Amino acid sequence: MTAMTTGPSSRADANRRRILDVALTELLRDPDASMEQIARAAGVVRRTVYGHFPNRETLVGTLVDGAVEAVAAAHAAGREGTEDLAQALAGSVLAVWEVADRYRILVALAQRSVTVQGIQERLAPVRAASTELLRRGLKEGVFVSPLPAPALAHVHEQMLFAVMEAVNNGLLAAEEAGRSAAVTMLTAAGVPASLATALVAKLSV
Repeated sequence: MTAMTTGPSSRADANRRRILDVALTELLRDPDASMEQIARAAGVVRRTVYGHFPNRETLVGTLVDGAVEAVAAAHAAGREGTEDLAQALAGSVLAVWEVADRYRILVALAQRSVTVQGIQERLAPVRAASTELLRRGLKEGVFVSPLPAPALAHVHEQMLFAVMEAVNNGLLAAEEAGRSAAVTMLTAAGVPASLATALVAKLSV
C-alpha cells in the first residue's frame, strides 16, 4: 500500500512557498529587508526561514530561479503564433517585460548576491532561443547587424537589464519601459525605427 504524504512534509512545503511569496513582496517593497523582517511578515519564526534557506543569498537565488522560469515561459509565449520574425522578437520582449517589471528590483539584488555571471548562466536557455531567432532573421534579411547572432543576443540581454536599471533609477517610466525596450531591440537588430515603432504599437493594443 502506498504511504500517504505526511502532514509535517506538507506543512513544510506550504511554509516554504509562503516564505518565498512573502520574501518577494517584502524585497520588492524594501530591497534591504532582512531575514527577520521576512519571517515576521510570513508569520513564522526566524528559525523556520533559516531552516529552508540558510542565508539571504540562498533565498534571493531561489527567487531568481523562479523569476528566470517565468521569463523563459513568457519569452516562449511571446514568440508563439507567428512566422514573422520581427513580430516574434517584439512579442517576446513585450511578454518578458510584463514579467521582468515585477522582478526588476530583484534582479538588482541578485546582481549583488547571485552575481551577474550567475544570472547569465540561468538565462542560457532564453539566450539560446533568442540567438536562434536572430540567426534566422539575419539569414533571411529581416534583421541587419554587423554582429553575429550570439553576440547580438547578448547585447539584447544586456539592454533589457539596462532598461530595468533605468526604471529602478527613475530615468524611465515603468509603463513605457516594455514598449521602449521592444523598439530599441528591433532597431538594434536593424529594423527601421518607424517600422519598429509601428509594430510595437500594434502588438501593444
